[in-house]
Amino acid sequence: MSENSTTKRKTLSCLIVARNEQAMLPDCLKSLRFADQIVVVLDRTTDESKAIAHQAGALIIEGSWPSEGERRNTGIQACTSDWILEVDADERATESVAQEVTDLIQSSPDGLYLIPIRNMIGDREVRYGWGAYNGAASAPRLFSKGAKVWGPERVHPSLQTGTRLGSLRHGLIHLVDKDLADMFDRMNRYTTLMAQDAVDKNTVPSLSSALRRVLTRGWKSYIARKGYREGIYGLALAFFAAGYSLQIHLKAREILERQNRQ
Repeated sequence: MSENSTTKRKTLSCLIVARNEQAMLPDCLKSLRFADQIVVVLDRTTDESKAIAHQAGALIIEGSWPSEGERRNTGIQACTSDWILEVDADERATESVAQEVTDLIQSSPDGLYLIPIRNMIGDREVRYGWGAYNGAASAPRLFSKGAKVWGPERVHPSLQTGTRLGSLRHGLIHLVDKDLADMFDRMNRYTTLMAQDAVDKNTVPSLSSALRRVLTRGWKSYIARKGYREGIYGLALAFFAAGYSLQIHLKAREILERQNRQ
């Protein structure tokens, strides 16, 4: 009997962590049908997401978690396959991604791969200007079991990872914002959560540091990452990156002042 005929086929779990994503879940789940297992973690969900996930044959975990890292780690632990592909509800795996992942995990050593993220604002793919706080151009989404553990932060949690093996050629489609107003709403939500994290961990950025990042982060997004090539969207991304730390500083100061008055 040949060596190939005795080699065990490696399996893939796809993990989605969601809260009230009934509008996004159906297409996301449809794009992941190539997986051996789909795990859906529902955090304080009150819409029809559970029924949608159940219809797709997913393993469903329901609960309430205080931080993004905790709920993602819960989902990772529930995955039973050799490899895990982590996908958000507003992301889509193309046929090219499905084929590349399916082929790759059969011959790869244990570790972790970056996957390009094709960020969409409305119906436009915005390729330049991402990074820092406003979104990722690539992310460590494909990994063998045990090669990725999330930190405890409420938003943008830290990561502990195994060996980084490389990057896929094909990218996940990310429906990141409907329009510029949606982008600024996201910035407001994220900075509120990050401010609370900073207060809890006593890591509130100083005003001087926040002001310095207005310049450095804005320059990096607009110039170094070529956001200028995206017109008004690139300018908006640079504004997002520039103002992020300053908003965290101001909101954290407000939280501390409120606590001192109590």
